[in-house]
Amino acid sequence: MATYSRYKSFITEDGRIREIPFIKIPKRETDKYVYWDRYNSRMDLISYQYYGDPNYGWLILQANPFLPSLEYMIDSNEKIRVPFPLDIVITQYENDIKSYYRIESAG
Repeated sequence: MATYSRYKSFITEDGRIREIPFIKIPKRETDKYVYWDRYNSRMDLISYQYYGDPNYGWLILQANPFLPSLEYMIDSNEKIRVPFPLDIVITQYENDIKSYYRIESAG
């Protein structure tokens, strides 16, 4: 599977970028959890470990909105939720984006 482009859903037909909403990633029983090690953990490594692709650190951060957006600011022993499985999470994410824009255009 090719890496998902998280920005493709926000580009209009004329090439402009729409407002990027916060999309909540719901918890699932299949989610994985890891404990952050401030000196050894990196989002790209966690992404690769669980998804086989290092490009989904943004998704892990999206699933953990309480975390600071900069990795070096995450405290050691912080419990990090890794939304899983990736294909289902991405499908839900895309559907939620479409719903957001439908509601926004209807209002």
